[in-house]
Amino acid sequence: MRVKVVCVGGGPAGLYLAILLKRQDPSRDITVHERNPQGSTYGWGVTYWRGLLDKLQAHDPASARAIEEHSVRWSDGVAHVRDLTTRHHGDEGFGIGRHRLLDLLATRARALGVRLEYESELTEPPAGADLVVAADGVHSALRTRRAAHFGTRITSGRNPYIWLGTSKVFDAFTFAFTETDHGWIWAYGYGYSGDHSTCVVECSPETFAGLGLDRADEGEGLALLEKLFAGVLDGHPLTARSGASWQTFRTLTNETWQDGNLVLLGDAAHTTHYSIGAGTTLALEDAMCLADALRAHAALPDALAAYQRRRQAELLSVQSAARYSAQWYENLPRYVHLPPHRMFALLGQRHSPLLPYVPPQLYYGLDKAAGRLEALRRLKRWLGPRAARALHARAAARRD
Repeated sequence: MRVKVVCVGGGPAGLYLAILLKRQDPSRDITVHERNPQGSTYGWGVTYWRGLLDKLQAHDPASARAIEEHSVRWSDGVAHVRDLTTRHHGDEGFGIGRHRLLDLLATRARALGVRLEYESELTEPPAGADLVVAADGVHSALRTRRAAHFGTRITSGRNPYIWLGTSKVFDAFTFAFTETDHGWIWAYGYGYSGDHSTCVVECSPETFAGLGLDRADEGEGLALLEKLFAGVLDGHPLTARSGASWQTFRTLTNETWQDGNLVLLGDAAHTTHYSIGAGTTLALEDAMCLADALRAHAALPDALAAYQRRRQAELLSVQSAARYSAQWYENLPRYVHLPPHRMFALLGQRHSPLLPYVPPQLYYGLDKAAGRLEALRRLKRWLGPRAARALHARAAARRD
């Protein structure tokens, strides 16, 4: 019997899953439905690291090669704080335009025999499909209609942010922190092609209102941001996609990822704060895990259960890191007055559950010492989660 698979959503997760499933069994009937026209996409560039590239190579060398060839790379991080700058050498990172990534994956999927249907929106699982994959993003229609079954929970972050682009090509992953009369505002910038970079701008709600960004139209807002970040933009403009607006990040989780032959994938199943730069990586890893589970288990319920069990376990540490990362920026005044090299060091430690509870200068000293002594490194790894749980429980008890 020919197995029929329908992927709803033509983002990285849906396209890559279709590629992997078609490679496993060319006889599978696989269709990807995308509600938007071909070639239209939101966002600018996405980031990833060598670890993802290694996994892509293991699962489909052809698409891995294409993605690497069309990516830019960097190995430094730069932080600009007021008029001071510090640069650190780190792990190799990669950037690729979202439009380019989708084009590469779509081309590979078609070459394998996957059907791609654009301007095709499905809000209900189609009849006759053996497997329906909801890869239609954080606003997934398929998931929303069954939110009670999936146990969907959405929490909004505190800080407003906006996703922009610029013709300034950053040669490193760049952070810029600017102090205003209304508080701090900051940007994350990284290249994704030879002529463009992504620039994400964030600030506290108080700074957002104080600067008038809540009332400014698109042109006024971009002009103000260009002025505030003139030191890193070097005269290059900021640009916004049509319909881009300030928003707060929505963290989404689901208790279960499956309902009969319907399964959630990527942002439809989970989101993690953009400050850890892992959204696309996690979506592609979902696709790898689901494909592996379908190969290992003949019965669909067993495969979907194995996929959910493994991915939810793997995501625990990433979701924790994302929460602490978002909190670090929400509590920026706690760190921003440190010397820039120390602040940048703690920026790199923002995923730590211990950092919010230890004075920043003391944490910096302990972390530096731990880097020299293995015994202290082990103590830090052991103590961090335990101390954080105890302090978090104490704070919760005080609130009650």
